[in-house]
Amino acid sequence: MHKKAEQLLSPQRLYSREEICSQPCPVPVCPGVYAFYFNETPPGVDSKGSHRVDQYALLYVGIAPKAPPLNGRAPSKSHLRKRIQTHYCGNAEGSTLRRTLGCLLSAQLAIKLRRVGSGSRYTFTNPGEQLLDDWMAEHAFVTWVETNAPWELEKHLLSSGLRLPLNLDDNPWQKAVAIVAKVRLNARQLADQLDIIGDNGGPRRRAKPVG
Repeated sequence: MHKKAEQLLSPQRLYSREEICSQPCPVPVCPGVYAFYFNETPPGVDSKGSHRVDQYALLYVGIAPKAPPLNGRAPSKSHLRKRIQTHYCGNAEGSTLRRTLGCLLSAQLAIKLRRVGSGSRYTFTNPGEQLLDDWMAEHAFVTWVETNAPWELEKHLLSSGLRLPLNLDDNPWQKAVAIVAKVRLNARQLADQLDIIGDNGGPRRRAKPVG
């Protein structure tokens, strides 16, 4: 486990959004842990104590799939490629990281979280998701390691003293969690006060207001 953690902390290379969203994608179709490094810290985030590789700060780690549920439900079929591509090429409804970044960058990018479709889904619609794509392409880079029980490695990383301000779940750094969680909550509360945007098939298409 420690060897795999070291691979994330001392990556041979970091991959860009362009590489991840291209064909063929370099990310394997298997379980594992991924780590996002940033060359620019999102507004309001404290990265002073974060692990760094050159000019890149490690701010977020994630896993695919999640740990098997204890209630007897079928386990997740997600894998590294699907999850990392969702963060880079999906939308805020499917990616906790994208929602967090979009909320933190709301003023800088002039984007807002909005309810779409039936009103139960939240994205940054158009052109918000595209603007977030552009920001991530310039500032967010990823690496990963393969492991059959990624939740165990994630737990090790979160409890190891790493400063990961963008991780909300099971993060012992509660001050950072509280700051990010408040920004996300405020964005959702504002979205709940605004009209629902018609969901016409995805974040990369033009959306129209309902009614």
